[in-house]
Amino acid sequence: MRTETPVTIRLKDYQPPAYWIKNCALIIRIFANYTEVDSTLTMVRNGDPSELPALVLDGVEQLIQSLSFDGEAITDYDYQHDRLTVQPTQAEFTFNAVTHIFPNTNTSLEGLYKSGTMVCTQCEAEGFRKITFYLDRPDVMATFSTRIEADQAPFPILLANGNPTASGELEQGRHFATWDDPFAKPAYLFATVAGDLVRRDDAFTTASGRDISLRIFAEPHNAHKTEFALTALKKSMRWDEERFGREYDLDIFMIVASDFFNMGAMENKGLNIFNSAAVLATPETASDDRFERIEGIVAHEYFHNWSGNRVTCRDWFQLSLKEGFTVYRDAEFTSDLHDRAVKRIKDVLFLKNHQFPQDGGPNAHPVQPQEYIEINNFYTVTVYEKGAEIVGMLHTLLGDRPFRQACDLYFERFDGMAVTTDDFVDCMAQISGQDFSQFKRWYTQAGTPIVEIHEDYDANLARYRLSFTQSCPATPGQSDKQPLVIPVKMALLDSTGQALPIDCDGDYNADTQVLTLTEAVTTVTFQHLASQPTPSLFRDFSAPVRVRQALSDPALLLLAQHDDNAFNRFEAVQQVYLDTLLKLTRGELDAIPALVDTVVLSILSDTRLSHALQAVLLSLPSYQQMMDNLDTVDAEAVIVARDRLKLHLAQTYQSHWATLSQTLTSADDYVFTADEVGRRELQGLALYYWVLSGDKFGLNSAEALYRAAQNQTDRLNGLKAVMASPDRDRQQRLLVHFYRHWHQDTQMVETWLALQAGAEGVGVTDILLLMAHDAFDFTNPNKVRSVLGGFTQNFKAFHDIQGDGYNFMSEQIVALNAINPQVAARFVGVFERWRKFAPERSAAMHSALTAVLETESLSPDVLELVQKTLV
Repeated sequence: MRTETPVTIRLKDYQPPAYWIKNCALIIRIFANYTEVDSTLTMVRNGDPSELPALVLDGVEQLIQSLSFDGEAITDYDYQHDRLTVQPTQAEFTFNAVTHIFPNTNTSLEGLYKSGTMVCTQCEAEGFRKITFYLDRPDVMATFSTRIEADQAPFPILLANGNPTASGELEQGRHFATWDDPFAKPAYLFATVAGDLVRRDDAFTTASGRDISLRIFAEPHNAHKTEFALTALKKSMRWDEERFGREYDLDIFMIVASDFFNMGAMENKGLNIFNSAAVLATPETASDDRFERIEGIVAHEYFHNWSGNRVTCRDWFQLSLKEGFTVYRDAEFTSDLHDRAVKRIKDVLFLKNHQFPQDGGPNAHPVQPQEYIEINNFYTVTVYEKGAEIVGMLHTLLGDRPFRQACDLYFERFDGMAVTTDDFVDCMAQISGQDFSQFKRWYTQAGTPIVEIHEDYDANLARYRLSFTQSCPATPGQSDKQPLVIPVKMALLDSTGQALPIDCDGDYNADTQVLTLTEAVTTVTFQHLASQPTPSLFRDFSAPVRVRQALSDPALLLLAQHDDNAFNRFEAVQQVYLDTLLKLTRGELDAIPALVDTVVLSILSDTRLSHALQAVLLSLPSYQQMMDNLDTVDAEAVIVARDRLKLHLAQTYQSHWATLSQTLTSADDYVFTADEVGRRELQGLALYYWVLSGDKFGLNSAEALYRAAQNQTDRLNGLKAVMASPDRDRQQRLLVHFYRHWHQDTQMVETWLALQAGAEGVGVTDILLLMAHDAFDFTNPNKVRSVLGGFTQNFKAFHDIQGDGYNFMSEQIVALNAINPQVAARFVGVFERWRKFAPERSAAMHSALTAVLETESLSPDVLELVQKTLV
């Protein structure tokens, strides 16, 4: 068992560097079996120039060829534990290092590595140290110039950050290109790419009249899939000018698609590198979900040009400063372009399915962590999604105009600087005149707050009271929780669902309809109410909290049928479903309650609802949400309960599903609009239920839709419905057909793998067969996520009573640890909730985790998460 104590980095220990880097001049010479990096750093002492402490530079797996100060060779140096220590003799100097690195064998996909036929970089968070020696920390901001040299035949395209300045031929069939980035940036934003790539061009004219060249690069087999991303980029650029006043600064903006990438995309200054799955799309090969994801990710990375690049993080504890803020911005972008209510519902579902469980588990951490061992482990839903919710609360508390003014102040005040979350919130305070000291606890306090609500109505006095009690469970390292600032967007509804005038003694803003809670217990009295109202609270999910409110069935039904706030109507419907599922799980129901049928019929018959909203209202809570609301999880009981309610809906409303499936069919050309996306989503759901009902005609219709489909969304709607049936022969025929037609398309193969890994009845043997298939590549994160991710998200398969899934995933984590620690660490999360399960499964998961911990040479990424999960 590994027993050494890993190094812990703590926020309280932050110190500025002893030296600053003003400029980094790189020469990157790519050869067949290695790459030579010639790096010249222009440096200056940060502090008393008469005192010259040792210069300690980060450097991982660097094969040193030479080192020098101001041209004089350095012979006295110490290089161990990924640190190079040298002794400067002047306060201002240049440091040069010539080293060799090996991209072809760099399976971690950090630093400079091989992706298919090209070579590219990934430097966030600490990958630049795998390229050359550097002060690899975000508060060290320097200008960069880059010269790339390579053989022209395999690498005709040579790219780096900034603007191109020169190019030309060299001897022996080689060539070069130089790039200059005039904006100081941290090393994590450095990028370079070399490859045989096809380029698509476009242009954008900024609000001030500057012409920007837009270029997107992909390998030849993917070149036909780049048009949508360019359109999304132009929409993003215009939107950021209009909503946030942010104009692009360089003369050129580039995107490169890479088949091998650990994340979704990276916002490198002027040269964004994307996972192919997050940027390439055609209607034939990408579903509506993929199109929306691509549009959102393109926007997210572009928006980083200001919220992350021009203004960046002082240290990695401030990661949410750029990520949370930018997630908020890209969510607003998608909401403005599509269906705002549905976007909000889906974002909150993601938060509840992933972030709430993280907040309640052994790896709970604040949005601003106080310590870490491996920073890659803190690229989490808490930092991103909960961080975005915090920004959303600031917007809710300030209102539209003051929030925009505060963002303008932030960008203008800190342009070109590395700052903290305090700096961001202080801009909000300055513009609004409010004291946000207490609000900052949202960044430093872990866990999901619980708000318990009690109501009381006095008919004689026409007075209604709401009492709010906020609390937060203890989390690792934090047992004492302090009250937070919690904005409650609200309305009081009469018996018809109409909002009543509000006259109360609380901290209520009539313009924004927000009641602000700041105390552990807050009681608010509402006057002049002739009858008891129904409260509609936390509208639009105005704060990321768990609400505990005992609503009567009539009140819940009123909200589910008549609340004009789409999100709260959805919440009420989900509560009806969830209450039923939990009671079924505990064996408390003999039959499905009539309330469920009343709610479902009202949704099906409400012609005011968009197709997209109908689809989300008719979707059941996930296994994750069920688990999150159970003290102890009996997996079999959870599965039986959810299957029973699904089958009830499928069979009871079979004729409705058949009618919807048929009437929503369209032979029109594919268009990506909110209305059409909603139509296809509702058709897919109806078709799934229709097949699940057991109607043979429904199954035939699903196969017919698959075979006639002219776009990927319809194709998948048909195939997923068939996969829900017990007809294994038909499923196999369609899967064989799918692969035969699309085996040369990378993204389609990933979809094909994921469909099988997530299918009903799949087991470890099936997964091993998929992994033995020629289409699978254990070094490709997308293929790994398709198969292993599809399997672990398949609740029935992963939690099979035999426990094979747990041992299997333990073995895969160990195998991945040796190849790509980042990807391996992500899969540790599938065991995070092991304590919630009944004893037999809990013990099996604990045993599987222990087997990982007993492995020699665990990476810090995996070690940190396994140790925390087992505590």
